[in-house]
Amino acid sequence: MLQTLPKTKTFEEFLEWKPEVGFYELHDGVIVEMQPIGQHEEINGFLAGEITVEFKRLKLPYTALF
Repeated sequence: MLQTLPKTKTFEEFLEWKPEVGFYELHDGVIVEMQPIGQHEEINGFLAGEITVEFKRLKLPYTALF
């Protein structure tokens, strides 16, 4: 059985293709969807919780008013 190789993309093609939602990376010309898992996600969750506590403690709004 033969497997076909995925068509590789240039960085410029990747930038033209990339949707507004989701996280994608280009690895050796192949587009890979990134999943938020592991230690980085744990750190993000921790920081989000700590920031929320400070917003409440200081009685600040959750959104920036520009």
